[in-house]
Amino acid sequence: QVRLVESGGGLVQAGGSLRLSCAASGSIFSINAMGWYRQAPGKQRELVAAITSGGSTNYADSVKGRFTISRDNAKNTVYLQMNSLKPEDAAVYLCAADKGPRVVGLTDYWGQGTQVTVSS
Repeated sequence: QVRLVESGGGLVQAGGSLRLSCAASGSIFSINAMGWYRQAPGKQRELVAAITSGGSTNYADSVKGRFTISRDNAKNTVYLQMNSLKPEDAAVYLCAADKGPRVVGLTDYWGQGTQVTVSS
């Protein structure tokens, strides 16, 4: 089994930055892709960004140029640097991991989520 623990959420003003971290533990050898989803109240969960163990990445159009996903394989940790935050970025951000080298549809493992709030 794999455990994913997120950190780094919080309250930030519009235009500000936050860095989310997600540390994986357990059967980490089974993980290839890691990524971030978000879910705002009343909205569907959406993929924000994903990265494979080989470094391939994918971003939602709404965050391209503002968010950067990175990964430290030695620390089994994935990061999401979020810059120029907008009120519409506010959501619960969930870390996800998958056994396959995919940058969409990560489904195998989920974290509990961390709240990001952006004030206007």
